[in-house]
Amino acid sequence: MRDTILIVDDEADIVSTLADYFLYNDYNVMTATSGKEAIEKAERQPDIILLDINMPDVDGLEVCARIRDFVSCPILFLTARVEDSDKIKGFGMGGDDYVVKPFSLDELGARVAAHIRRERRRGETPKVRFDDKLSIDYTERRLYFDSEEISLAKKEFDIIELLSSHPGQIFSKERIYELVWGYDSEGESSVVAEHIRRIRTKLAARVTKPYVETVWGVGYKWVK
Repeated sequence: MRDTILIVDDEADIVSTLADYFLYNDYNVMTATSGKEAIEKAERQPDIILLDINMPDVDGLEVCARIRDFVSCPILFLTARVEDSDKIKGFGMGGDDYVVKPFSLDELGARVAAHIRRERRRGETPKVRFDDKLSIDYTERRLYFDSEEISLAKKEFDIIELLSSHPGQIFSKERIYELVWGYDSEGESSVVAEHIRRIRTKLAARVTKPYVETVWGVGYKWVK
């Protein structure tokens, strides 16, 4: 079964080039040349989205924010340049990766394939219950306390999935970034720390046990 990719960019030549490349590599391809059209196409639940940030009507960050509640697939931002502050904002809205223009088509194709493989592996993990009240459904990607769901952004769940799958193991901020965001990068610890802060805030509203523990000077771990 072929995976479906949604390509969003207001530059027609970029859309055409990417569409030809992914069609050649056996993907089903949908395209959009505006933010509004991207939102409409996203309702068809593609397996992955390539999303240009700088579009004239609705920019890519706003598109991501508006579709993330009903689209769980990976979203890769396409951009001419990106600052750390922009990355933090984009990841906070539910983005999964940044690809800086100009880029190699083969490298982009490899990143797309890696994100899709990662999503499939997650779907094969069974539900795990950690105590009488808290449970994590890895298949549905949902966290529950006393049968009530705790709403999580995509990357927040990804971090919980990583830590809870290895209880007691300490992960540095850099290692979490590499494993959750899918590629090695330096200087992104602030992104991880902000996501951890949000996770703790949401858990603290329901539970008293500190499931995500800081190991000072080292990283974070899931408390057994």
